[in-house]
Amino acid sequence: MDAATRGQIIRSHRRRRGYSQTVLAGLVGRSESWLSQVERGKLAVDSHEVLSRLADVLRLPLSELTGSEPEAAPVRYTPAADIERAMMRYTSLEVIVAETGREDPVDVARLRSEAHRTYAAYQATRYGEAGRRLPRLIRDVEAAARSRGADRPAVCSARAMVYNTAAAVLRRVGATDLAWQAADRAMAAAEWADETLLAAVGAYRLSYVFISRGNPDVAAELAMGAAHALERRMHPGTPEELSVYGGLHLAAATAAAAEYDRAAVPRFLRQAQRAADRLGTDLNLHGTAFGPTNVAIHTISTNVKVGDARAAVAAGEDLDVASLPSGLVGRRAQVHLDLARAYTQTRQDAAAVNTLLEAERIAAELVRHDPSTGAVITELLRREHRRSTPELRPLAQRAGVA
Repeated sequence: MDAATRGQIIRSHRRRRGYSQTVLAGLVGRSESWLSQVERGKLAVDSHEVLSRLADVLRLPLSELTGSEPEAAPVRYTPAADIERAMMRYTSLEVIVAETGREDPVDVARLRSEAHRTYAAYQATRYGEAGRRLPRLIRDVEAAARSRGADRPAVCSARAMVYNTAAAVLRRVGATDLAWQAADRAMAAAEWADETLLAAVGAYRLSYVFISRGNPDVAAELAMGAAHALERRMHPGTPEELSVYGGLHLAAATAAAAEYDRAAVPRFLRQAQRAADRLGTDLNLHGTAFGPTNVAIHTISTNVKVGDARAAVAAGEDLDVASLPSGLVGRRAQVHLDLARAYTQTRQDAAAVNTLLEAERIAAELVRHDPSTGAVITELLRREHRRSTPELRPLAQRAGVA
């Protein structure tokens, strides 16, 4: 696509969205004069990252700005196929008994313990291990849900935990369609279990899935609806309630950042900070990893999303994650991934590569499977200067990008 055609498309959709040149330029981290030249076809945009940000802000498929056919991002997470087969094996108890020759008694405690162990593997970024555990766990919990005489609310609670775990893993590795199915099953199971807090956890998980699928408005509505429902029962709130309540506000802040709503992001972050202050420490209740440090991590990531890379760098370079619970490897690595993205936005490519290498040292599987990180590495490769970033190509190869 030539520069003039692309400029006309950008100008047309900017006006349709009601943005001035000043506003749109600010949202993508560029100057008004730069955008004016782009819209007049005087300046070509060769940065994939900038085109992606323009597409996000203007709510366009990226292909409309590149002139190429849209391609579905490949999911390189091998266990996804086995997880999908287990979820599709949505069969009756009679078939399960016919296959095994027996109907085992339901051990809900074992199912819950296995779900906790699998979720811990996810938070430690051991995605391969989590993926190996999930298919059997899904089959077992579905068999339990169809077993006669089982404690129905307890089984539904375990089923919600299993599918919340599956949704978390699948979203993280980019299998968003399958993550949506898992998160939806988790929500339904929580409703059957009649556990308000568990339903709120399901809303928290589903909100992030909606964000990853490009539906941040739906995500924010879901998160805040659950937060308001939870707020009515918090007097003043248990640590579990505060953790989920705060986590829902972090999800809403992430959704607002995805919509480039600069006014809403700090409002949601302030609510999350109040919950963190009341909690008083970093915990990991109901898998939320919530506490003061996670609020700070989300402050960095939302700054990156709305294009305030300098604020993200300033906050990220000073953040100490030592107080996070030891199992939260992914949370620790996320700071480095957000910093790398911010460095990339400010064209500090050597710093970005060094930060990605540190993230890889902490959580190699996260760097390999995270779609956003793959996009950052791709952008760095587009403008590679081998003398200043000699480690970039080996990193890209290990991450499966090059």
